[in-house]
Order: sequence, then C-alpha cells, then structure tokens
Amino acid sequence: MTQTMSSGPAERLWTRQFALATAVNALVMTIFYLLMTTMAVYATEQFGASATAAGLASSMYIVGAVGARLVGGRLVETAGPRRTLLASLLVFVVMSLVYLPADGLGLLLAVRFVHGAAYGVGHTAVTTLAQSAIPPGRRGEGTGYFTLGVPVAGGVGPLLALWLVGRWDYDVLFLACAAVSASAWAMAVLMSEGAPGPRRRDARPLLRELVHPHVLPVATFMLLVGVANAAIITYVHPYAEALGLAGAAGAFFLVQAVAVLAARTFAGRVQDRHGDNAVLYPALAVYAAGMVVLSQAGSTAALMVAGVLAGLGFGTLMPAAQAAAVRIADGERVGLAVSTYYLFLDAGTGLGPLALGLVIGAADHRVMYLTVAALVIVSAGHYHAVHGRRARLAARA
Repeated sequence: MTQTMSSGPAERLWTRQFALATAVNALVMTIFYLLMTTMAVYATEQFGASATAAGLASSMYIVGAVGARLVGGRLVETAGPRRTLLASLLVFVVMSLVYLPADGLGLLLAVRFVHGAAYGVGHTAVTTLAQSAIPPGRRGEGTGYFTLGVPVAGGVGPLLALWLVGRWDYDVLFLACAAVSASAWAMAVLMSEGAPGPRRRDARPLLRELVHPHVLPVATFMLLVGVANAAIITYVHPYAEALGLAGAAGAFFLVQAVAVLAARTFAGRVQDRHGDNAVLYPALAVYAAGMVVLSQAGSTAALMVAGVLAGLGFGTLMPAAQAAAVRIADGERVGLAVSTYYLFLDAGTGLGPLALGLVIGAADHRVMYLTVAALVIVSAGHYHAVHGRRARLAARA
C-alpha cells in the first residue's frame, strides 16, 4: 500500500466529530490515571492486600483491557463505533459506582477487570471514530492531536486523584470517576456513527476476526515499544528513590509530559509530508538515547534530560505508529486495525514489568535501562524489516 502524502490544500481536521472524540478520549484517559495512581494503595489500606495482590489490583484493569482488545475490533464493526462507545461508557459509570460497595479484595479485582474490559472496548471505539474523521492526508497530524489527551491526563489525573483522596476520601474519588464517565457519555451522545466501513459477508479464519493481518507487523513492533514504556511507567520512581532523588521523580514525569505535548504538535505534520520513516527512525534514536541517559543518571539534571528525551521519543512513536497502522488498513476494518495496534501495545506495557523486574533482580536498575536501550535499537531493526523498508520505497514512488 502506498503512503498518502499531503500535497494539496489541507482538508478540515477540527470537525465537530473529531473534537468530540478527542475530548471523550481525554476524559477516558483521565479516569485511567485517576484509578491507576491510587488503586494499589487503596487495596492495601482497605483490604490489607500484600504487595503482590495490591499490584494485581492495579494491573487487573490492563488485563481486562488486553482481553477486550481481542474482541473489541469485531464488536465495533458489528455494533458500530458510536453504539459501542455509548455502551462502554455506561459500564464506566456503573463500575465507578460499584467500587463503593465492593467489600473484599476478590470483588475489587472483578470490578477492576470489568472496568478494564470496558476501557479496552470503549477506547477502541472512540479511536475508530476519531480516525474515521481524520482526512487521510492529515493522518499523522490528526492522530497526534487526538492522542494529546494521554499526556494531559497523565499530568492531571494523578495529581487530582491524590488531592481528592487527601482532601476527602476514596469514596469521593470513585464518585468523581462516575461524574467524569457520565460527562464522556454525554459528549458521545452528540457524536455521529461515522462513515461505515466495508462489510464483507465471506467467512474468515478466526485469527482474521481477532487481529488485522496487515497491521500485525507494525503491532508487533509496538509490543517492543510497550515493554520499553513499561520501564518508564513502572520503575522510574523506585530508581529515583534508590539514587536518593525521590523528589525528582515527579519532575521527571512533568518534563516528560511537556516533551510529549511538544512532540505531538509538529511530528504529525512531518509524517504527513515526508512519510512514516521521517519521524519513526529519529524517534527511536531519541528514545534509546533517553534510556542510556537514564541508566547513567546520578543527578536531578540528568533525570530531567532523560525525561525530555523519553517524552520526545515515545510522544512521537505512539501516534506515528498508530497513524501508520490506520494508513496500512486503508479504510478496511479500521476498528480492527485500532484494536490490533493497542492489543500489542497494551500487552507490552502489561507484561514488560515482569520481564524487566527479573533483570533488576539479577542486576540493578542501571543494567535494566541499558537493556531497554538495546531493546529499542532491536525494535528499530524490527520496524525496518516489517514496515520501514517498504515505507521508504513507497515514499520514493
């Protein structure tokens, strides 16, 4: 498939549909961070959960999301993305309220799983609606703007969660999640169903109903990127504490979020004009450099430099690869393309801490981050093999 480059007058990007999808996505991601930040501590304080069980209470949301991604694309195709999104957000409201009477760790884990499954399906649906609203010639730019809600939520969500719990209690936090979910549902009501994709009636093998075969190569690349991202999300805080720089961890995530925002304001336009490789190869180099700097950090300044590099790298990689995946699908089963992309990204992010924890146990955090830098370099080779070399030929054609 040939890449679509912008050559004529820019088509309108900020339609009502796209703006609503972007806002709904930001609210959904805010709920994600409100609860991910506090759930492990909540399980420990309320139910006396062990460290392992508390971690499971947090990660069970991701487990539910990964499982739902397997069927989310097909569900979006069958029921339509708007209807699927509305149903998922209703489950969001209900699950946010069910945290209140949940009186045992087992019930909490079940609520987290169902809530995560609703997130997996709902996020696939709203991303499908957004991608269907983006003009093909502005795919990279539009995807960058659409995913701005992730760093914004990542900056606001944890601070808001800690403030709500500190000022009041967890019940108020759960009520706030229900209110945010209801607001997202009200916005989704205003959206249209979007342009229907082609419907085929011929029988397909089961695997083709679960993952988009053309997107699979890029998705496996994002599996590796997800593992690298897990090294940042999970281990920067304990690493900073081990360095005696615990207070710098919050600043690291702040400068990373700012760098992500900066990357997404320009990288998409570069991708639309010059192709996927023009942004993905430099982003991988910057991301690997960030991991190397992080592995050698011994001061707050070094952590800040690493945060900027990691933010620029991952902040470019995630929307650029998503735009490439949707472009590869070429309007063919966009919902399935989106769910395939996120299935592998979420799997890498969820499984990464387990593998990286083994490296830390055998060595230390520095060796782990050097290992991740090597993994990013390996992922660049994988990207070149599965997509980059073909994208280069398409750009020359």
